[in-house]
Amino acid sequence: MGSGVQEQRASLQGEVLPNIHPKTKDLQQTRSILNSIFSGALAGAVAKTAVAPLDRTKIIFQVSSDRFSGKEAYRLIYRTYLKNGFFSLWRGNSATMVRVIPYAAIQFCAHEQYTRILGGYYGFQGKVLPPIPRFLAGAVAGFTAVMLTYPLDMVRARMAVTPKEMYSNILHVFVRISRDEGLKTLYRGFAPTMLGVIPYAGLSFFTYDTLKKLHSEHTGRPDPYSYERMAFGACAGLISQSASYPLDVVRRRMQTAGVTGHTYGTILGTMKEIVVEEGLIRGLYKGLSMNWVKGPLAVGISFTTFDHTQIVLKKLHEMGYTGR
Repeated sequence: MGSGVQEQRASLQGEVLPNIHPKTKDLQQTRSILNSIFSGALAGAVAKTAVAPLDRTKIIFQVSSDRFSGKEAYRLIYRTYLKNGFFSLWRGNSATMVRVIPYAAIQFCAHEQYTRILGGYYGFQGKVLPPIPRFLAGAVAGFTAVMLTYPLDMVRARMAVTPKEMYSNILHVFVRISRDEGLKTLYRGFAPTMLGVIPYAGLSFFTYDTLKKLHSEHTGRPDPYSYERMAFGACAGLISQSASYPLDVVRRRMQTAGVTGHTYGTILGTMKEIVVEEGLIRGLYKGLSMNWVKGPLAVGISFTTFDHTQIVLKKLHEMGYTGR
């Protein structure tokens, strides 16, 4: 992730690593991990908050049998605003933050660590990885993040599609689901999520790093401008979310089955029921056009925020050493 940042870091390490004490090297590695965790957490929070109303609207359509259209999505947003007020458009965003902050922190940090490990294995340390390891680093990072934070995603989905009277807060969701439906319900939809995150995270990081690599080779500038990072992230989001979207619909249906009256059991069974009732495109790709607005915007903001936060932290660290 952030090949420009990695190249800067690698260049610095390439000059000093041979002569530094092992403890200093460990300290640098620890600081790098902490910086990645903080940058990833901030990136996820900023991106998800920016698109929360669109994300909530998409989930509502995904879990219902109502036909999706841009006009209907606008009407839903407007009705929600008139009935419950402006901030109701962000209902469930607190649950999103509880989930997305650790998720994004783990994903970005894991990606940098997997990139470093694979780079050392393939002899590409400090450089952009070859295509297959580049995809693999993103896929495994996404897999790791989902595995560690999945129940929080379930809670976020439930809060997005239910009235405030049903679930008053995040803890209430956990208590009611555990009491009424059993603890295993917190992992309903886990399988399609894990299957979906592999192409999603893999293609997302792969596309972003590939575009940055091509940009650097074409312009000679290792660091793209902010608007270029946004454009690269938008392309990454468009490609990755389009590839994994049907599995996203399936997981949302399975996650919210307890409050929508359906009894979805398996991935294939859920897909079959959706296709039979609503059709292939209108069912499994419901809300995709909204995702083409929301997804690229969110991913673009996320990657750009991560890269710039890393750059700022690196400069602050260098200023600290200079100040001494």
